[in-house]
Amino acid sequence: MFFDDDEELGGEDRLVKSTKGEYDDNENVLRPKTLEAYVGQSKVKENLKVYMAAAKARGEVLEHVLLYGAPGLGKTTLAHIIATEMGGQLKLTSAPAIERSGDLAAILTNLNDGDVLFIDEIHRLNHSVEEILYSAMEDCALDIIVGKGPGARNIRFSLKKFTLIGATTRAGMIANPLRDRFGIICRLEMYTPAELKEIVTRSAATLGISIDDKAADEISKRSRGTPRIANRLLKRVRDFSTINGNAAVTLDDARYALKKMEVDELGLDEVDRALLRAMIEKFDGKPVGLETLAATINEDAGTIEDVYEPYLLQLGFIARTPRGRMIMRGGYEHLGYKMTEKQREQVSIFDKDSE
Repeated sequence: MFFDDDEELGGEDRLVKSTKGEYDDNENVLRPKTLEAYVGQSKVKENLKVYMAAAKARGEVLEHVLLYGAPGLGKTTLAHIIATEMGGQLKLTSAPAIERSGDLAAILTNLNDGDVLFIDEIHRLNHSVEEILYSAMEDCALDIIVGKGPGARNIRFSLKKFTLIGATTRAGMIANPLRDRFGIICRLEMYTPAELKEIVTRSAATLGISIDDKAADEISKRSRGTPRIANRLLKRVRDFSTINGNAAVTLDDARYALKKMEVDELGLDEVDRALLRAMIEKFDGKPVGLETLAATINEDAGTIEDVYEPYLLQLGFIARTPRGRMIMRGGYEHLGYKMTEKQREQVSIFDKDSE
């Protein structure tokens, strides 16, 4: 049964996970340095180009920017580009690293005019830290409460003008007062195979890898619409090609390596297939709650929602219903399962309700 190795399914060595891992240590080498070199996200790029040009023409810093979308789509890369284009220094941190108000105060007071502060996973800021950020974003000031009780007083420190870039995979979890203070909000979309192929080809040149056109095409099709995964698969395919003694990565190298890594033609790995099989074998295709599904495959519910589900939803293999997650026809067909009459009826009822 596929549940025997549950504890290993969602491990850190999962190649097609879109969150950053040990395979991405040299990710900075592959980051484009300008908007022109940044592949994909054309609407976001066009708008940012206008916003930055207008801010520079007025001699102002760029308004605060909120970037949201699935992991691995290039939010951090865009922050690097914005800082470079605006001529400021980029300061990187993440919300879980800012545990106390003092931590944020130390970061903010060390910013210079025009600097860019990037906070990853900004939806995870705790409430006390978030409240300090309000005045910093709105008034370029830092309000500190000194003392306790009746003798407590507020001291305001002026900050240099800066741009805050917040990144999140869960925009809905950001408090409204914080979201409202972002003047620019950009949603990053999943990449097309053609865009990913361009990224694979560019990354191969940067890493000194010779790769043929069909091999780049094969890798891009299995990259789940995510540049980070495309770059990761490229490096692992290169390893197989090197061991096989080939000077260039060929289509056969790519297919062989991806098969050994258990990444199928749609980019699904054993974790994705285990999730789909659980919905069929354990729940007979009926709607199942997220927490129940997570316990069944021994995975965190948040990880399923943020990492696994988006791509499966995009493929149309699963659906979110009022009663829970439900596997659709495409999921059965991809795994080679023949649907029972009862399962076909369940899917048909959902299709009619969706209409």
